[in-house]
Parts: sequence; C-alpha cells; structure tokens
Amino acid sequence: MKNIGYLAQDISILHRKYYKDTKEQFDKLQLNPTAACILLSIGDYKEVSQNQVARLLVVDKGLATREINKMKKLNYLSKVDGAGKTKILKLTDTGKKVVKKVQQIRIDWWEDRFAETGIKADSPLVEAIESVVDGIVEPVEE
Repeated sequence: MKNIGYLAQDISILHRKYYKDTKEQFDKLQLNPTAACILLSIGDYKEVSQNQVARLLVVDKGLATREINKMKKLNYLSKVDGAGKTKILKLTDTGKKVVKKVQQIRIDWWEDRFAETGIKADSPLVEAIESVVDGIVEPVEE
C-alpha cells in the first residue's frame, strides 16, 4: 500500500482524467473546467461575489475575472450591484440550464468511475476528502 503522501498525486490523476474525459462535453457548452466550477459555485449560493467565488475554488482572482467575463458574454451569468462596490453574480435562465448540464456531466463521470471500482458514493473516503476541502476553503457568508 502506498503512503498517504501519494494521495495528492492520485487526486491529481483523477482531476486530469476527469477533464480529459469531459473536455468535449464542456467544449460544446463553450466552457473550460474552471468556468464550469465557477458556474456551479454561483448556482450554489443565493448571493455570491466574484471574490468569494475565487476563494471558494482557491483560484487566482484574475483567472476568476477572465472566466466570469467570458460567461457574461455567453449570457450564462449577470452581475448586479451588491454592498458598496461589490458585484453579485447571478445565473441567467440560460446559465441555469447550463448548470444542470454541467452537474449531469459530473455525476455521470463519477458514477462511471464508482461503478468500475465498486466504490459507493457514501464511502468514508468521500466524506474524508470533503472534510479536508472544508478545512481549506473559506466559507461564503450569505
């Protein structure tokens, strides 16, 4: 058995394989994986700012800005005034439909991987990984 130090490498392998396998589906939606995650994050919260999304996904603010601007041009999201200079991100009706497609792409990929290995979605490993991520990601205050 490998030591726990290999976990990051194994997670990276899964990450790359997921993006490779789903690239064609995301291309049809004119999204890259980061943009898809941003859309999902916006859909998860009633009100969320661009900076909050960047912190949630642990991505550079510049990258978040570029992807958000692209998705705004695709009519997937809009920006509305929040407190002070803050802009709140909202999904458009088109964006809501795209989020459903992205969610299904993600669910299908993971269900296939779990079916191939016999791992169940309620595996303690899944809960353990979620706990580690929760310790890293700053919560969004609504």
